Amino acid sequence: MSEITELDPETVDRIAAGEVVERPASAVKELVENAIDADASRVEVAVESGGAERIAVSDDGVGMSESEVRAAVRAHTTSKIRDVEDLEAGVRTLGFRGEALHAIGSVSRTTVRTKPRGGDRGTELVLAHGDVTDVGPAGCPEGTTVEVTELFERLPARRKYLKSEATEFDHVQRVVAGYALAYPEVAVSLSHDGRERFATPGRGDRREAVMAVYGREVASAMVPVDGTELPEGPLTGVRGLVSHPETNRAGREYLSAFVNGRYVTAGAVREAVVDAYGSQLAPDRYPFAVVLLELDPAAVDANVHPRKLEVRFADEAGAREQVRAAVENALLREGLLRSGAPRGASAPEQATIEPEPTEPSEGDGPTEPSEGDGPSGEESETAARTPAWGGSVDGEDGEPATVEPEEDDGTSAAGETTDRAESDPHDRRERVQATEQRRLTDEVPEPAFERLPSLRLLGQLKETYLLAESPDGLVVVDQHAADERVNYERLRDRLEGDTTAQTLARPVRVELTDREAALFEPHREALADLGFRAELDGRVAELRAVPAVLADAAGPELLRDVLGSFVSGDAERTVADARDALLADLACYPSVTANVSLREGSVRALLEALDGCENPWACPHGRPTVVRIDETELEERFERDYPGHGGRRE
Repeated sequence: MSEITELDPETVDRIAAGEVVERPASAVKELVENAIDADASRVEVAVESGGAERIAVSDDGVGMSESEVRAAVRAHTTSKIRDVEDLEAGVRTLGFRGEALHAIGSVSRTTVRTKPRGGDRGTELVLAHGDVTDVGPAGCPEGTTVEVTELFERLPARRKYLKSEATEFDHVQRVVAGYALAYPEVAVSLSHDGRERFATPGRGDRREAVMAVYGREVASAMVPVDGTELPEGPLTGVRGLVSHPETNRAGREYLSAFVNGRYVTAGAVREAVVDAYGSQLAPDRYPFAVVLLELDPAAVDANVHPRKLEVRFADEAGAREQVRAAVENALLREGLLRSGAPRGASAPEQATIEPEPTEPSEGDGPTEPSEGDGPSGEESETAARTPAWGGSVDGEDGEPATVEPEEDDGTSAAGETTDRAESDPHDRRERVQATEQRRLTDEVPEPAFERLPSLRLLGQLKETYLLAESPDGLVVVDQHAADERVNYERLRDRLEGDTTAQTLARPVRVELTDREAALFEPHREALADLGFRAELDGRVAELRAVPAVLADAAGPELLRDVLGSFVSGDAERTVADARDALLADLACYPSVTANVSLREGSVRALLEALDGCENPWACPHGRPTVVRIDETELEERFERDYPGHGGRRE
């Protein structure tokens, strides 16, 4: 090994800056936080080329004197904390490490113009790639403006890994929009390449801020969260706004969480919000939410992530339950949740049984329960919840009652009606079919497949998982994931065979959020390649044509989802990637959901269709469709190889 030596200051600065400033949005976040900490009532953010060419953040906060700005650009200088005791007592400001200006200046050319409130003289300081090159008087208004250019110019490897302009601006927009929603008393504006994207009025009305960022349609669908009476836990309050269940998107981008005013990517908080909706959200759909958590700063650690994007709760489980309860109570107050039925089914636990007709009609929907024919006793209740197959599911004439899979009629591969345009897929009556109970030793036919193993059907668990015996153990199939895979491959094959666009008889007008509108122009050509023809007027898109094979699904959500599919997290989406993401979402809609009882014939049809898929082992979103538990694992789990039981294993 080489000799251990101390790194030079320039290298140390570059390493530290790399942790703080990952991309343009990282610099924007630090500068906006500094502006809010400086008691600003106005924050203006302007970026060029997604922030890669120029970033400017201006505020009307307290400003700085020349001596203060000289100190502010040095490493680890801050007015927010004094020592480790302040840090351990809990951080009460957005910034606290004293790294922002120094780190940004280490990887860019940074110009700071500032003037203290009530002061008679402004100062301009230039920090070029780590070195202060110029300081002097300047004419400027009270407050501070920080301009960043030449970002990563001397770090070509870092600059090379920046994404497209549209993707980088998407990250900037999410950060600025987040703080605009968290601080409605601050007037926040965002411009890109000289064009204003949004501006909030700063009058303290959060719904006004939502309207500025997301549009009138979303703002009118938001309901207030005022969680002051909470279950026991670390939070002292949960405030904000959440959307009506029907106002949703395919991604989590519009779930904003704030802890003591700090914008964070808190997975536990986001999951708690979604959990509060229960069955009122379709699978893979997410609400709009601006959720602000309040708690003692000592009960949360904000110093666990270089860019302060994550926090650690002393009691995460308690915080999560408090958030879920607060959002659920808000939805209940507005009558947006049904509190009298278990999630995923609107029928009672012990449903009645009604025989199926001999030949079910196409698009056969959920059977309405009749009165007086319900199962009785413990055995019957179990049978109603977990049907066992292997014999036949009889119709009135004794013949098996099956449903063959249909295409293009609003049914899933399992033969179940799932037209989401007409009914909520979760708002179903429990489908319990009349079955003949059999002994486990009865001989039953084994379905033979080419890709899947030979299976002996056993039953359905929790009306969500299909159970079957294979030659080497147990097979569990997720019915929704399996049906989703089947529908995805059908849609994909149809789209590949027909790329023509179909003009709509009546154009569909779609109000977009600022984020969606920003994605429209840079992806206009890609939209056209997919078969979408649309024109944008402000934030309203007029959808005039769609891919012919998707014409039946031409609603507002279709355009919003395809726009969102172009940018997902840090991934660069090509046209093909966006198409696949869109098809995956569309395939989810008609697929049989969890908490739906299936007939044996429907199960066989689903498994046959799955076996015919190019990839039967995962849904288009990547979740497994089939889990196999081999005999060896079962024996190990039941400790059948325990030495004391030798000779008694058979």
